[in-house]
Amino acid sequence: MNSSKIQAGRISSIGKLSLSDTMKILSELTKFRITALVSFTTGLGYILAAGEIDFTLFYVIAGIFLLASASSALNHWQEKSTDALMDRTKYRPIPSGRLEPNAALWIALGLLVCGSVLLLGATNFETFAVGLFTFFWYNFVYTPLKRKTAFAIIPGALVGALPPVAGWVAAGGGLFDAGVLAVAAYFFIWQIPHFWLLLMLYGSDYEKGGFPTLNRIFSEAQLKRITFTWLVGNVITAMIIPMFIQMNFDASFYLFAAVSAWMLWVSVKFLRGNSERKEIRNTFIAINFYTLLLITILSADKLIRVF
Repeated sequence: MNSSKIQAGRISSIGKLSLSDTMKILSELTKFRITALVSFTTGLGYILAAGEIDFTLFYVIAGIFLLASASSALNHWQEKSTDALMDRTKYRPIPSGRLEPNAALWIALGLLVCGSVLLLGATNFETFAVGLFTFFWYNFVYTPLKRKTAFAIIPGALVGALPPVAGWVAAGGGLFDAGVLAVAAYFFIWQIPHFWLLLMLYGSDYEKGGFPTLNRIFSEAQLKRITFTWLVGNVITAMIIPMFIQMNFDASFYLFAAVSAWMLWVSVKFLRGNSERKEIRNTFIAINFYTLLLITILSADKLIRVF
């Protein structure tokens, strides 16, 4: 059988997928859990600037979600070869053979166009520019940089800092307002320990994919101390936010401080622990949960007076 017949058969089998299988592939291709968080942070930026919910909020969330999905789909295409080498990624749609590489590319393009049109038509040019810059930075700066240096996540963290900025400017806020810069700084710093905790869990897998890792530069104890430092820095940055984003209720600030104290305790516990996978995983879950709590507290503080 020649290669063209194999290719045709493969495309035909994809066309016969059920709706549930198709949705599963799209969810994996767009990294739905990550893009959903991007949508939350975009919404946070909008709510903090506008102090209310209106249709523009949903437009900017949808537009940034589409651009983030396009970025994720393109990333699958860009890293299809390395994904096939790593245990945690080899079952993704392209390396597993469930989706043709060209199909992923077309999906990415379609999502990019739809997201761009929505942002340009329903928000403003600044929001579109922030969204498009984030797309470019992730796929054409951070993604190739990962192959060059183990410290790529530091400039790459800019990607997570920009969605709340998009929401903020969509609500009419200034691009360089102190409030949104404080929020952006939190999400910038948050991504670094978030990624390095993953590295502590899957460092050997990243090496299979040919990526330089900190595991080859630092000992396990050193990497743990460095990650702890970023965890503490993350909490400190969070506590700076109320200095620039005025809270409407004292209870919101006290709750904000309480969950930050809890995250600080988790960080100390992580440093003093024995580096078991369960402990690392629990810290990874904790820092993500902490971020969701902060988003909820800040958003509720601005919206509770609306109802």
